[in-house]
Amino acid sequence: MKAGGRGARNLRVRVKTARGRKASSTRWLARQLNDPFVQEAQRLGFRSRAAFKLIQLDDKFRILKKGQRVVDLGAAPGGWTQVAVARTGAAEGGGAVVAVDIEKMEPVAGARILQKDIREASKALRGALGGPADVVLSDMAAPTIGHRATDHLRTMALCEEALAFARDYLAPGGAFVVKAFAGGAHADLMRAINLAFEDARTLKPPASRPESPETYIVAKGYRGTKTG
Repeated sequence: MKAGGRGARNLRVRVKTARGRKASSTRWLARQLNDPFVQEAQRLGFRSRAAFKLIQLDDKFRILKKGQRVVDLGAAPGGWTQVAVARTGAAEGGGAVVAVDIEKMEPVAGARILQKDIREASKALRGALGGPADVVLSDMAAPTIGHRATDHLRTMALCEEALAFARDYLAPGGAFVVKAFAGGAHADLMRAINLAFEDARTLKPPASRPESPETYIVAKGYRGTKTG
């Protein structure tokens, strides 16, 4: 699935700075209006451009399969959940997709939504899944403050939390996809993931903005024990 349909017009939108709007907000708005993945997400009904990141990761690594049980951590606004439902067949009863987020999220047909902190979702999540998860997805990131080192450490702490969650909920052989930020703690996270999974790769999908420090770790073949 590529951004930009047939006959798409590459007309760049220029955004003027309005009274009361910060220059940074104007730049963000211009970037959104001119982003082909934003435009394509709107055309296809995805809730966020992030849906294309998961599509690209899944096209390359074949993570999602029909009938699987999938947990989507930090799911709001639901772009990844929509992709997971479509690729597992959950809307037709062929799998189970559970979206977990502390923020409120609009319903997604075929998914169960839990508005909870992931540390408090245990009982409800196990019931909603109906068994161990085949895939745990995490697109979580801590709110950035503009200090690169601090932003890195805060997001990597969420990655460690997502990994601990995956160890608790994944079935042996299961897969784990997590957003991480490049930096010093990335190597430590990779070591922990390599202990828990048979294979782990890092990729920056084309839909990830070039200026973003984010990368995605795709780990497959969960060993089934808490190691590391």
